[in-house]
Amino acid sequence: MPDYTPPDEHDEFEPPSKSELKRRMTALQNLGEALTALSDKQLQKVPIEDTRLLEAIAEAQRITSNSARRRHLQFIGKLMRDIDAEPIAAALSAMHQEQHRAAAHFQGLEALRDRLLDEGPEVIGDVVERWPDTDRQHLRNLLLQAQREQKRGQAPAAARKLFRYLRELASAAGDGEGDGDALDAAADDADES
Repeated sequence: MPDYTPPDEHDEFEPPSKSELKRRMTALQNLGEALTALSDKQLQKVPIEDTRLLEAIAEAQRITSNSARRRHLQFIGKLMRDIDAEPIAAALSAMHQEQHRAAAHFQGLEALRDRLLDEGPEVIGDVVERWPDTDRQHLRNLLLQAQREQKRGQAPAAARKLFRYLRELASAAGDGEGDGDALDAAADDADES
């Protein structure tokens, strides 16, 4: 009779529960859905080597039917089981952090513009202190134009020009470096509204 040794509880491999597997698959599917929301330019920054996955993402971006899209997202989740999703998740996380930094930088420039409009020429000294290369006369002209427009109730074209000038000063000084695409997109959205 062979010697039988009972299994040590530390030696046993316990497979993940059905619920855990389902959570993992849902997480992969959600990651795939986040990939389908990216633009082509953003998608190129994500380290995806599987051509089938790239094709499936492109196909999902074209699908408009909700049920077909849901099924296709499940298919993307299935394809993602075969690859290492960590680098993809890390790249998406880095993109989101960059977008948050750009949004914060954008909001800071908007606040400075609003402060200039509210408090007037007294704030120009703060701008020059922050960015010594500022053309005071150009800044003052933009500010006066924007204030005139504001008093007349006109469209804020000069206020937009003032914001763009502040953005140029910030980018020339290296403020908000690396936020270029996201900051430009945020500024374009603000210009349209």
